[in-house]
Amino acid sequence: MLGTIIGLIIIGLIAGFIARAVVPGRQSLSILQTILLGIVGSFVGGFLGKLIFGRDSGEGFVQPSSWIGSIIGAIIVLVIYLAIKRRSGGTRTV
Repeated sequence: MLGTIIGLIIIGLIAGFIARAVVPGRQSLSILQTILLGIVGSFVGGFLGKLIFGRDSGEGFVQPSSWIGSIIGAIIVLVIYLAIKRRSGGTRTV
């Protein structure tokens, strides 16, 4: 159980960091937010993988397909987050 939690944190940090590096623009996210971005991205990537390919990998975290899915999911989540943040009035002029 503890190994799974530590694995999620490490995958979340790496996937979130790569997503932040790939998506252009400035993101003011803390380390914790980057980890959460990667973890949520892992779930989104896993859901999309199951939706597209119709099966669960079920073989663990350390696979190239799960890493790629985590990164793609984190990029999707980050782009949606930035769009919502901009739309809600990130910068206002008087």
